[in-house]
Amino acid sequence: MLHYRLLIALGAGLVAAVVFASATAGPLLIRMVLFMLTALPLFLAGLGLGPTAALVAGISGTALVFLAGSPVGALIFAIGQAVPVFILVYLASLNRTDSQGAVEWYPVGRLVIAAALLSGAFAAITLMLLGGDVEALRAGLREMLQSFLDAELANMPDAPKLGPEELDEATSLIMALLPMASGITTMGSLLFNFWLAGRITLASGRLQRPWPDLGAMTFPPSAPLLLAGATAASFLSDLPGLIARSFSGPLFLAYVLLGLAVIHYVTRGKPWRVFILWALYALLFVMNSLSALAVALIGLTETIWPMRQKPPPSDDTRPPD
Repeated sequence: MLHYRLLIALGAGLVAAVVFASATAGPLLIRMVLFMLTALPLFLAGLGLGPTAALVAGISGTALVFLAGSPVGALIFAIGQAVPVFILVYLASLNRTDSQGAVEWYPVGRLVIAAALLSGAFAAITLMLLGGDVEALRAGLREMLQSFLDAELANMPDAPKLGPEELDEATSLIMALLPMASGITTMGSLLFNFWLAGRITLASGRLQRPWPDLGAMTFPPSAPLLLAGATAASFLSDLPGLIARSFSGPLFLAYVLLGLAVIHYVTRGKPWRVFILWALYALLFVMNSLSALAVALIGLTETIWPMRQKPPPSDDTRPPD
């Protein structure tokens, strides 16, 4: 049985490494999809077989990327995929028995905050890899942007040509947005694969813990202070401000998810629930910035004036959302 689990974990790590390597070639959209799904085999191994399987899968995947790719690629795979997956799976497996004999599992809200901090750390380390200071980072981003434009615009016959000034302006814009975008993208990828792997292992009967009530999740009391501190520090100049933005983006996304959880919870059992949720997600798609800010404010408000005091309707027998 142990050898069986080990082989599955090794296979999951190899699959994740192949998907990660495949995300470096081909059309841009395909690369993005593959990169977003890199962590799925690691989560499947961890949630189905335990944290040790996630650790073995992460090590085997990192080793394959190192041997077949490069040390930098292996480092990115390790800090962006293997380490966060192992930590999240390990935390999700933690449980304790209360005085009544009931088993309490590690709260979902704390898992979301952990994912935000891990994603922020990955985005910050990525900045350091691109350049140890602001000028080196700017030069590295400008070179990467130039290479990307040369490769992509060459396939477009009527594509405009960017001069040095336009390239500098684009580089400055990317520098301002990259930390937050990188952190948010990483967190979105981690949580999506975490959820999808959980659903798959739940359907197979191998999920190591009961499926949680996502609509009832709460954050620890320190979470608002983390968001406030990261947001305030993001106004600092140079590298400290960029690193702070790496954390403020994922923490903001965490409160967007909390706001969505509140809305899902308070609308349970309502006849107009489907229309409200469809309208909400349509607004998030069309007017994503303003709508996301409004939903995040709902999540922040929940920490001061709770809106989920009443239990959900008892006749809702489907898995909680």
